[in-house]
Amino acid sequence: MTQRFMIRPWPRLAKLASSVFFLAAVNLLSAQEAPKPTPAPAQARAPVKAAPESTHTALAKHLPMQAQRYYEGVWGIDSLTVKYTESGEMIRFSYRVLDAGKAAALNDKQAEPSLIDPQAGVKLVVPQMEKIGQLRQSGTPVAGKQYWMAFSNSGRRVRPGHRVDVQIGSFHAEGLVVE
Repeated sequence: MTQRFMIRPWPRLAKLASSVFFLAAVNLLSAQEAPKPTPAPAQARAPVKAAPESTHTALAKHLPMQAQRYYEGVWGIDSLTVKYTESGEMIRFSYRVLDAGKAAALNDKQAEPSLIDPQAGVKLVVPQMEKIGQLRQSGTPVAGKQYWMAFSNSGRRVRPGHRVDVQIGSFHAEGLVVE
């Protein structure tokens, strides 16, 4: 009878287990020895940069300085904004009055306001509601107050990012960006 050599699994398992424990111990020791980063004081931290704005939002917030001075000097208003409402059925034009005498032309009830979008090829008007009247403020302007009017955007032709013109009597604002 020949003797067979029997391979015993225990020595190999013991060797494998000891190497696993050794590697775990080395990882544990290296993690303990590594210096932990200390948080920087609040005033020493670098400022966090805001996410870049979309193109139409950045343009809408920027009205050229020359245009701002013109609207302030000639019409007595500033903070001109054109906003797309959530439903998209209305476009809201708003402005702040600086000089009530100069801004009176914008609140004149006889002046017919319109919003013109050359890109969409439409001219929007302020709707006349049966029990409410026109969706605009038309009283005597007061310095420091914000005034608005809403234009009907049925069909949602005017969209955010479009450049529009607003006409109210002799007042004319060009190239306002719809937010």
